[in-house]
Amino acid sequence: MGSLRSRGRHEIDEIEQLSRESSHFSLSTGILPSLGARSNRRIKLKRFVVSPYNHKYRIWEAFLVVLVVYTAWVSPFEFGFLRKPRPPLSITDNIVNGFFAIDIIMTFFVGYLDKSTYLLVDDRKMIAFKYLRSWFVLDLISTIPSEVAMKISSQSYGLFNMLRLWRVRRVGALFARLEKDRNFNYFWVRCAKLVCVTIFAVHCAACFYYLIAARHHDPAKTWIGASNANFHDESLWMRYVTSMYWSITTLTTVGYGDLHPVNTKEMIFDIFYMLFNLGLTAYLIGNMTNLVVHGTSRTRNFRDTIQAASNFARRNHLPPRLQDQMLAHLCLKYRTDSEGLQQQETLDALPKAIRSSISHFLFYSLMDKVYLFRGVSNDLLFQLVSEMKAEYFPPKEDVILQNEAPTDFYILVNGTADLVVQDGGTENAVKEVKAGDIIGEIGVLCYKPQLFTVRTKRLCQLLRMNRTTFLNIIQANVGDGTIIMNNLLQHLKEMNDPVMASVLLETENMLAKGKLDLPINLFFAAMREDDLLLHQLLKRGQDPNESDNNGRTPLHIAASKGSLNCVLHLLEYHADPNCRDAEGNIPLWEAMVEGHEKIVKVLLEHGATIEAGDVGHFACTAAEQGNLKLLKEIVRHGGDVTRPRATGTSALHAAVCEGNIEMVKYLLEQGADVNKQDMHNWTAKDLADQQGHEEIKALFREKNNERTHIESSASVPILKTARRFLGRGTSEPNIRPPSREVSFRITETRPRRKTNNFDNSLFGILASQNVQKNGLATVDESRVVNQVRVTISCKEKDEVAVKLVLLPGSFKELLELGSSKCGIVAARVMSKDQNMAEIDDVDVIRDGDHLIFATDSSQS
Repeated sequence: MGSLRSRGRHEIDEIEQLSRESSHFSLSTGILPSLGARSNRRIKLKRFVVSPYNHKYRIWEAFLVVLVVYTAWVSPFEFGFLRKPRPPLSITDNIVNGFFAIDIIMTFFVGYLDKSTYLLVDDRKMIAFKYLRSWFVLDLISTIPSEVAMKISSQSYGLFNMLRLWRVRRVGALFARLEKDRNFNYFWVRCAKLVCVTIFAVHCAACFYYLIAARHHDPAKTWIGASNANFHDESLWMRYVTSMYWSITTLTTVGYGDLHPVNTKEMIFDIFYMLFNLGLTAYLIGNMTNLVVHGTSRTRNFRDTIQAASNFARRNHLPPRLQDQMLAHLCLKYRTDSEGLQQQETLDALPKAIRSSISHFLFYSLMDKVYLFRGVSNDLLFQLVSEMKAEYFPPKEDVILQNEAPTDFYILVNGTADLVVQDGGTENAVKEVKAGDIIGEIGVLCYKPQLFTVRTKRLCQLLRMNRTTFLNIIQANVGDGTIIMNNLLQHLKEMNDPVMASVLLETENMLAKGKLDLPINLFFAAMREDDLLLHQLLKRGQDPNESDNNGRTPLHIAASKGSLNCVLHLLEYHADPNCRDAEGNIPLWEAMVEGHEKIVKVLLEHGATIEAGDVGHFACTAAEQGNLKLLKEIVRHGGDVTRPRATGTSALHAAVCEGNIEMVKYLLEQGADVNKQDMHNWTAKDLADQQGHEEIKALFREKNNERTHIESSASVPILKTARRFLGRGTSEPNIRPPSREVSFRITETRPRRKTNNFDNSLFGILASQNVQKNGLATVDESRVVNQVRVTISCKEKDEVAVKLVLLPGSFKELLELGSSKCGIVAARVMSKDQNMAEIDDVDVIRDGDHLIFATDSSQS
């Protein structure tokens, strides 16, 4: 089931071309594109092996069918009317036998379709083995010339020719193939088959009946001799016409006139022939009745449906355009039913596992490219694909109406459509959507009326997803819901459209208030520096130590972004300040790299330590950036900058490669070992020698002189090759500073996540809430839910010293709290968020406000 990949008119034309090459492809290439619209490609077979669906081979088979028709007429004729070969029939027979002999040889090189796997077999040994054990013997015997057969055996001329009727099976296979080919009318193919069967039966009966009379010992006592005693002297054509006349009158039960059975043999033959005619007549009448009834009943139902729709439209005075849409949709449904393309009905009849596998095969590659689902896990994408419903829409039909309720969104598989906006009674097409685009997602995710009318421009196939089903799936994949919402907001921002800008603003406001049904997590709030949303999510019980695939937590992101309020909220809910990601980074290091001093101070106050991270990696990063200040910050916070990375490279190696003398001096002062080797067995002295840093070499010599416990005669290894050492090339590669972008935003080149962890699911959140209710939480939940949290600081002192506290119940208690926390006699309270406006009542203070305490002598 593509996804799809197969989305344009070019590939549909390619399918049409391939369908003309073989009836096999014609089964799946009707007037509508196949489900998923995947292009049927030619199969490359082994050398000298021909595909049975090859266009040229099909022409050869059609030519052989013409020869089979000749054989079907001439074999009974020669059996009944000729006693020995007679030119030109005998010459023509041998020529026809030669063509069938060529076909025998060619069959050894024609692949076949394995009935168990439905795959083309191109192994010549298997092809030969299959042909030898099936029809090879009969095909070979039927090509032996009659003259040779008469010399080998004593059989009569015509009796051996009857073996060639074995070839008639090709005509049956031809009609079976034509009945399935959409390029031929089924009714007329069936009628042609019935006519051929009737003529062949009449012809054979005439030849056999004449043979009985011709071989009788008394020609006068035969059915033909009774009316013409000298019938042997008549022309061959006259005798054949007379036999055909008798056969047809007997088949149609018109009755016997001058031609009737005379002797016993003829009577016995007539009895069996008329019994055969009973079955043949019933077969003909039954088939013709079924063909007529089947065709007329389907057409009658269609006409009744169209008539009912027309009456409904006229009775309710519907506008002409709406009437046309109704009739176009009913006609499209009739076409799909009549051509056997009831795709959704077929899928619904299958078990869920098979249905999901088919949908995954057809549509996974298409949905993988939709912008809304970039970065989500494979699990979520598989679940969404399984719930998608494929639908067809004719041209000029409305798929979504502007301002209608957002119940569904669609993904365009093939075709094109217009986004139409109605303004003052006029309609304007603002954008054209093509295969792979998603429509209606803004209304569904933001839960607002649809912004556009989506109108098809030509025949379109779309995948429909119900909003309720979509949200139910997202509820069990909270982390993916965050990614989807982030993709939507990013898309709205990139559109640079005033309407979309207002939608973006409204959506962000609803997110901050927690009024959207789409589940989001702490990563989303931290990335957007939305401390109010973060606070709401934490109060709902989300885990502050939740991590993504790289081990990064919301605290990593908040510290890197410099969002002080987000950091305070996370720490208040016991986020681990020393959590490490996959690269050994900790929140303290993220804040240090970005220069967020307030964040650094807050983290240190809550127990963060630089030693919790990969200090060797931090030191090397600072050295590679040439950031001496950052290196000193690591030492000031207790980090050992002489510690190497896991690869053995130390900050001293990186500083020597960069030629940074000041940094080398500082590292030597911190006790860095100049003789310590990295993973390539290079020491800092070796690097200085190879790069010719004379000043650094002089520093190393002074260091060696000071350290008497190290041998002064230590030799420098000599390179055996003339290859010049290139700093970062042979030592550790330059490590870029951590990006300010959030790591969970996955790009298109990054592989999708394998699965979501338990804490990232809805069940993990519920379990976390259950733990709190059982008294295992470390936070007083009643106080968290009911109290307002504010950030306080003092104007007389350093505003870096901020604290997150619960808002007291009265203004007096608030002043007392400020006096105790700031160590002053607080007389006034001002709001930093409201341009230092003075506050005189706690009721005007909102959750998340920043309050500044001051004395009477302070200036505003």
